[in-house]
Amino acid sequence: MTLSAPPRLEGGGVRVRPFTDRDVELIYEVSADPSITSLTAVPPAADAEAALEFIRQQHARQTEGRGYSFAIASSDTDRACGQIGLWLDRYERASLGYWVAARRRGGGVASAALALVSHWCLTLPAVHRLELHIQPWNEGSRRTAERVGYRREGLLRSWQEVGGARRDMLMYSLLRDDLASRNAPTGQPARGGGSSLRGGGVSRQPGACA
Repeated sequence: MTLSAPPRLEGGGVRVRPFTDRDVELIYEVSADPSITSLTAVPPAADAEAALEFIRQQHARQTEGRGYSFAIASSDTDRACGQIGLWLDRYERASLGYWVAARRRGGGVASAALALVSHWCLTLPAVHRLELHIQPWNEGSRRTAERVGYRREGLLRSWQEVGGARRDMLMYSLLRDDLASRNAPTGQPARGGGSSLRGGGVSRQPGACA
């Protein structure tokens, strides 16, 4: 799949943008947080080389046609505080995942970023359904999804391996019709670039988090 350049989206006090080398500070920070490193591709106890390699991998998602990975940053300072990404599926679906550094949790950052990316993604001609896979114990992530308008569909038993063990996942979804039938959530994009998807499909990469 050939993907166009990622957009920059802004709203709800956050900016969603491509990663830059200056975001190594965020990777250093969260590499010491087991709640992130145990569930994501962030390397534990990252040094400069490992942090930069992680950032390069986020850019590769788009250049290799697998999807997009964005830094979540504050609108006022542009300091990164999290990540949100999506994997594209050959069946006109996309799966999303996100995490936020501990210092910014609980303030609506994840909800604003998820709203921005979800609204943008559903404008792409090749995407008709968005999915989130959330571990049942993750109440914060469930609230984030529901705040944006995602609907819980059911439990996927032993859906994927996380931290060396098979895990159940709750399936949440968002459709274009869902957005049309409700008021736009906080964080609707104030501005951002368009994008297009062209070519054949790709398989979704596993993982509930970006």
